[in-house]
Amino acid sequence: MELLNRHVTIRKFLEKPIAPEILNDILYSGTRASTTGNMQTYSMIITQDEEAKNRLAPLHFNQKVVTNASVLITFVADFNRFSKWCSINKAEPGYANFLSFFTASIDALLVAQNVCVAAENNGLGICYLGTTTYNAEEIIETLNLPRLTFPVTTVALGYPDEYPALTDRLPMEGVVHYERYSDYSEERLNELYAYKESLEEMKRYVTENNKESLAQIFTDIRYKKADNEHFSGKMLNTLKKQGFLV
Repeated sequence: MELLNRHVTIRKFLEKPIAPEILNDILYSGTRASTTGNMQTYSMIITQDEEAKNRLAPLHFNQKVVTNASVLITFVADFNRFSKWCSINKAEPGYANFLSFFTASIDALLVAQNVCVAAENNGLGICYLGTTTYNAEEIIETLNLPRLTFPVTTVALGYPDEYPALTDRLPMEGVVHYERYSDYSEERLNELYAYKESLEEMKRYVTENNKESLAQIFTDIRYKKADNEHFSGKMLNTLKKQGFLV
């Protein structure tokens, strides 16, 4: 519980390699995650080579954490392996569809979280890279991923070279619903987001970007509608190419 409760994202790592036996133990812990029907419809692509990391860096918008990390792990939704196993055993696979993509994505993300907890338990820092799905098509090509696979997230691992403070979170009552969903009134939303909006760092973002509210930082700068629509279209096209959409 203490390990989970003190989690922070690490973006600066020491130039210290991760011992193969430690990495192997962490990956094994990943494989012990829950998985739909015990099909294990995921794969993990390990990137340690500097040139390989440099090839992936532009696909993650050249975030320094990509090349600074000791290890990158790309977590892949993978129905390729299971479908081929079915075919060679006279079983007709029916996994070229969106449901199977979603199932495999859940599997991959559960594994990713297990890996992150195991890594932190071994004194490592982690950073999720949400950019993976933005440039999935290019990552597929770079990592030689076959049909019925799709990269869903990447995690950077390494020994921390920074110790940031805990980041803010919404209060528990803002995200937990009992028995059924209880929608939010304007008054309740103002209460829930009041602490986040009061932080000096957040106020500075608003002022520096000439915005009226913190919400506008998200909608107008960080996660813009135009970008969301562009990458949504790109993602859907890639899912079609990979066989998950008709």
